[in-house]
Amino acid sequence: MTNYTKLPAILLLADGTVFYGKAAGKIGTTTGEICFNTGMTGYQEIFTDPSYFGQIMVTTNAHIGNYGIHKDEIESGSIKIAGLVCKNYNIIYSRKEATESIQDYFQNDNLVAISDIDTRALVRHIRDKGAMNAIISSEITDLEELKQKLADVPSMEGLELSSKVSTTEPYFYGNPEASLKVAALDLGIKKNILRSFENRDIYVQVFPAKTTFAEMEKFSPDGYFISNGPGDPSVMPYAVETIKDILAEDKPLFGICLGHQLLAEANGIGTMKMFNGHRGLNHPVKNIIKNHCEVTSQNHGFGVIPDEVRNSDKVEITHVNLNDKSIEGIRVKGKKAFSVQYHPESSPGPHDSRYLFDDFVEVMKGELVW
Repeated sequence: MTNYTKLPAILLLADGTVFYGKAAGKIGTTTGEICFNTGMTGYQEIFTDPSYFGQIMVTTNAHIGNYGIHKDEIESGSIKIAGLVCKNYNIIYSRKEATESIQDYFQNDNLVAISDIDTRALVRHIRDKGAMNAIISSEITDLEELKQKLADVPSMEGLELSSKVSTTEPYFYGNPEASLKVAALDLGIKKNILRSFENRDIYVQVFPAKTTFAEMEKFSPDGYFISNGPGDPSVMPYAVETIKDILAEDKPLFGICLGHQLLAEANGIGTMKMFNGHRGLNHPVKNIIKNHCEVTSQNHGFGVIPDEVRNSDKVEITHVNLNDKSIEGIRVKGKKAFSVQYHPESSPGPHDSRYLFDDFVEVMKGELVW
């Protein structure tokens, strides 16, 4: 195990609030927008979710690292969060299947973190004040210097980040002899989405974020998928144009999270930055088409503008959040296109929403129409 010494560390928020804790992970300095996740498990999946790119994650569960790190429990090839804030940082782990400690993992991936923070007080502060930028440092103790560095960090609003986490070259996933083919636009796709397709006998070609419809069409897919990812959907005209082209050809289309927001943008519906996003494993959503409730896994700081969805003559609402009435799902009238704001692949999280992948299969086969 890598040597670990609990050096002092500082967390500074953009509004001037300061928390003092202990260094974890790599000794250094990191910046990003601070957010929190309420999930009780699945920390490794959260760390590697590309949708968290550029964000400092606060974990509300008191213990992080207690079951170690396992190489199969990743959603991308590397850690994607900008930094971690936690209460109890557990280097000693209990699970026999784990391959390394969280400290080894963070040091190998150069992640800066801070522990021994009152995360309850921190989360209450963020809930009251809203999302904001923050800086963690275990090498700089001068608050004025930290404030200067933090002032240079851009707001998440207006940032295009998907092209930074997308694949640089197309690749295939699954069985080439599968009964269906899907072209996936990678804006920060999670591995369990690809597994969910493979489990349904679907062969996937994954394309870089700025791929055109014409290029994706060469795969002769049965349907198109628009993935989750980080950043502001309002500054992604390249993806919006691709979706418009897919809709114009009346191809089956399924979008998740950022893909949901971009499908809305392609239909003239605006998106907004939320005061506090949805990040956790227990968000209740009502499917108003099937009249049932599902507990969902969520991770997003942007959303579609509810009134614009309700006033649109191009889409209909399929899912609504039962906590704040935000729009969680839409489908395009007269088209084979639908999307949800949450994560039906649920890694981590409950499996209530995995039926959406089955719905997509039925749409591609022509067995589900609206």
